[in-house]
Formats: sequence, structure tokens, C-alpha cells
Amino acid sequence: MAIWFLKKTILYGFLKQPYLWYKYTMARKDFSKVDCSVARCLDAVGDIWAFLIVRDAMFGITRYSDFQRSLGIAKNILRDRLEALVEQEILRKVDAGEHGPRFEYKLTEKGRDLFPVMVALRQWSDKWVEPEARNILIMTDRAKQQPLPYMRVLDGEGNPLTLHDIRAELPEP
Repeated sequence: MAIWFLKKTILYGFLKQPYLWYKYTMARKDFSKVDCSVARCLDAVGDIWAFLIVRDAMFGITRYSDFQRSLGIAKNILRDRLEALVEQEILRKVDAGEHGPRFEYKLTEKGRDLFPVMVALRQWSDKWVEPEARNILIMTDRAKQQPLPYMRVLDGEGNPLTLHDIRAELPEP
């Protein structure tokens, strides 16, 4: 009897507040302890909002209100993602000190190291996402005013490598 009552109570709660069902069923898996560098990276910045915040930070946005205006993100989600990015040491929270307590969020070295990933994702999108579903952004070298070349994986001598040219193996213990 107690289990039936508990199931009915939970179901009623989900029907009355559908976001609870979404939160319960779509809970994000924690990859912070997984022994895979890609999984750990995605655990840190794999959330779409977190990655878009990093993108905006790379383009010079530093203030909470500017992130919110740029992304159209709910305040609670923005707050949570900024806190997580600070905790992951991808962003640094800096006191701006203007007219009371105001903060800016600046990329750390760890955050700036995501730049090649951001460029590669942009270039992948330019190649594979239909033009009607994306905005066109031409990234150029400031000094030479030339578009960035397509990102490639190179060997130690500068020759391009493909997926079939590399081997991945775990190091000896």
C-alpha cells in the first residue's frame, strides 16, 4: 500500500509540475570520475549553455548582464553555468568594483586553451550544418586579414594526419 501511495504521489507531482518530470528523467550523468579525457572535458564544458558562455567570453563578453542579453538565457541557468565554469577554472570571477559589488568573468588559461576547439566546431558547422540553420561568421587573422585555414591534425613535421593515420593506446602502468 505504501509503495502505491508513493508512486501516485510522485506521478501527481510530475503531472502538476512537468518540469519535475523533465528534471527527473533528463538528469545529467556525472562524468567527472570517468577515466576518459574526452568525457572529462565534456563534463566540464559539454553543456550547450556552458560552451556558448565560453564562446561569448572569447569574443570579449565579461559581464553577467551582457551574457544574458547575448544568449537570451534564464538567470538561474546562467548563474549555475557561470558558477560551474568558475569552479572548473575555465572562467575567473573578478571584482569590477564599479558602483558596488559587480563582477566580470574572464577566461583563464584553461579557458583560452579551448580556442582551437571552438574554431574547429565553427569550421565543422560551416561545412556540415545547412546554411539556413546557422549564421555565417568569417574568422580572420587580425594581422594578415586572411580567413583562418581549416583546422587539421598535423604530425611533428607539419604533415596532415587523418583518423586512419593515428593509433590510440593507453600508456604502460
